[in-house]
Amino acid sequence: MTTPDLTTDILIVGAGLGGIAAALAAADRGSRVVLTEEFPWIGGQLTSQGVPPDEHPWVEEFGVTARYRALRDGIREVYRRRYPLTDAARGRADLNPGAGWVSKLCHEPRVAVGVLEEMLAPYRSTGRIRLLERMRPVAARVDGDRISAVTLESVLDDARTTVAADYVIDATETGELLPLTGTEYVIGFESRAETGEPSAPETAQPDNVQALSICFAIEHAEGDHTIERPAEYDFWRAYAPEAWQGNRMLSWRAPNPRTLVIDDRNFDPNPGDDVSEVDADQSRNAGDQNLWTFRRIAARDMFEAGFYDSDICLVNWPSIDYFLAPVLDASREDELTHYERARQLSLSMLYWMQTEAPRPDGGTGYPGLRLLPEVMGSDDGLAQAPYHRESRRIRAVTTITENDVSYAVRGDAGATRYRDSVGVGMYRIDLHPSTGGDTYIDVASTPFEIPLGALIPQRMTNLIAANKNIGTTHITNGCYRLHPVEWNIGEAAGHLAAYCLASDTRPHAVHADDELLDAYQRELDDTGVERHWPEGRVYAY
Repeated sequence: MTTPDLTTDILIVGAGLGGIAAALAAADRGSRVVLTEEFPWIGGQLTSQGVPPDEHPWVEEFGVTARYRALRDGIREVYRRRYPLTDAARGRADLNPGAGWVSKLCHEPRVAVGVLEEMLAPYRSTGRIRLLERMRPVAARVDGDRISAVTLESVLDDARTTVAADYVIDATETGELLPLTGTEYVIGFESRAETGEPSAPETAQPDNVQALSICFAIEHAEGDHTIERPAEYDFWRAYAPEAWQGNRMLSWRAPNPRTLVIDDRNFDPNPGDDVSEVDADQSRNAGDQNLWTFRRIAARDMFEAGFYDSDICLVNWPSIDYFLAPVLDASREDELTHYERARQLSLSMLYWMQTEAPRPDGGTGYPGLRLLPEVMGSDDGLAQAPYHRESRRIRAVTTITENDVSYAVRGDAGATRYRDSVGVGMYRIDLHPSTGGDTYIDVASTPFEIPLGALIPQRMTNLIAANKNIGTTHITNGCYRLHPVEWNIGEAAGHLAAYCLASDTRPHAVHADDELLDAYQRELDDTGVERHWPEGRVYAY
């Protein structure tokens, strides 16, 4: 079944953070937008994938766009208006509801969904943004170097909708439009000969892709909440990948990302720690020794006594990284098979924790650990969507390499400054174990800029990248894939499409022509996009 075609100015496929930022920027500038999303929740890695925001240490001061800051402020405001916070928590300008160590704003994903919906609401009410829900792209019409339409299929009933648009923005998690449209792209490791990167292999490894994860949320409650023994439990219980140096993956042990030495982590549910003393700044403390508090998204001591019976812990740990095989460019059948195996890994880790995990008191197992479907918005308590750390990446006008951002290479000179900068970001180059058998790659970076050329394919004239599919390498994807950077990329992409429509020009022309570029960048400045880092600061991360 195919519905009548839709026509719009800009089609944005994928309503993750990049897609939503693109839609807001384009609609605010006057364009008509069709936005699509496959999963029940909009928000991507922040919501349906269940990953608290990975941000740089200076996020409370600078280094993000005004719209991203509004998202963060909105999340905190929901907690202040609707949740029974303690007086001390309510009075904190830097409220961190989860008191997690991974982020200054650990929170329940449902709260972010509501804020994102609120940000879209005025434009949806006027029809400026039309959201097609539970739809995924399955085909495209391409005329030479231009995409004329994309066909989307419902994941619920197979109904199809074809959307024609002047501009198409790929904001999917894995660059799904690239193979559908014939856009040139890269997957996996590039070779050192191609990129000149110190951390790259001698030869290209296209099937070597970072692990994906199926995250989940748990509490520690009264009673026995042990799940049914997972079908693949025996396999995962025995699995000892090479990077684990003889240790089993289902354990409290894992390689330290920076030293690669095997670390023994702790697991202490509801430790009664002083939540007011949590300093979520990974430049000073990685905070990952107690797995319970590392990605805690609700700290019960932040709230009035009795509101939460337990903290809520978000499980996104090395032990659930799935890297048996890549899913990029796999058949749909194989892709779904690997997603199910990743789910089995996550369930196996939970079952191991419930039944076999060693406790400090000498006992084994935590049967009180309970999955939280009500928190994750799913039937089983696992995240609605897989957390992909790596995507297909366009062959871009500009490719960002390790040599542009690595502190070891750039030193005090800082990252490469771009004439076409459309934003900023900061995070260590953080690569998880991969399908080629590699262990962690962790490289210190410098505060970096986002070049417009990284969002523009070399050939296609009306496709813009707005997620992890920009012109990074396998290495630099490790620092350009985080929440505020994805949002900034999306915001720049949406504004670019709207600017080109209003100015009757094309992205390649904006990139090449100083006058057009300057006018576009001034508009970004006026909307609160920071394109350069403040000078005179010392940045250590």
